[in-house]
Amino acid sequence: MSSSILIEQVHHQFSLGQEKISLFNGINASIESGHSYAIVGPSGVGKSSLLLILAGLEMPTKGKVRYEYKSQQALLSQLRQRSGFIFQQFHLLPELDALNNIALPLKLKGDKEAMTKAEKWLVNVGLKGRAHHKPTQLSGGEQQRVAIARALVSEPDFIFADEPTGNLDEHTAKQIAELMYSCCRESNAALVLVTHSEDLASQADYLFTLGQGKLIISPSKQLSAQQVTA
Repeated sequence: MSSSILIEQVHHQFSLGQEKISLFNGINASIESGHSYAIVGPSGVGKSSLLLILAGLEMPTKGKVRYEYKSQQALLSQLRQRSGFIFQQFHLLPELDALNNIALPLKLKGDKEAMTKAEKWLVNVGLKGRAHHKPTQLSGGEQQRVAIARALVSEPDFIFADEPTGNLDEHTAKQIAELMYSCCRESNAALVLVTHSEDLASQADYLFTLGQGKLIISPSKQLSAQQVTA
């Protein structure tokens, strides 16, 4: 079932001492489940702030953020419940093994099948043999695989990722990018990510280029090629 997020005439600023810094002014965008979006632009233009606003975790200074589920307007609190998050720093609980880190979101919701679903996702991300290893016993790439599985185990409509390959070497980053995109496609979840990586951004369906307070939305080369061959 299709879900979407819409931002309308959104302005955002923050205070730095006595000065007010404006990040963006009057931007509009929409996110739909089943598609992928890369937020790109120079450092300091507000990419992470835009991600948090789209996720309903931060309110804009001015403008509207709307979440629609099954063609009906829904609350932003419901959006947060139907979202998964992947971060640069992994944010795994050190006292839990890989399997229990993945199962945690479901356990918090009282899902009696939490461990079974977590086992499935452990296999999906290629870590079947690492179920009982704690984060300190896993490589950076393996930890990010666990984080991806944890984000998707609840079958969310949206995955929000902030520099998800920023702490990984080039080879591992490429593997994680392919895994993240393929898992989201299979789950029909929208993937919205902030990245400085041209390779990672080029795999998205749409580019959100942020700069000088404006947002430019364009189909990626990959999507354009698909449209030509369709």
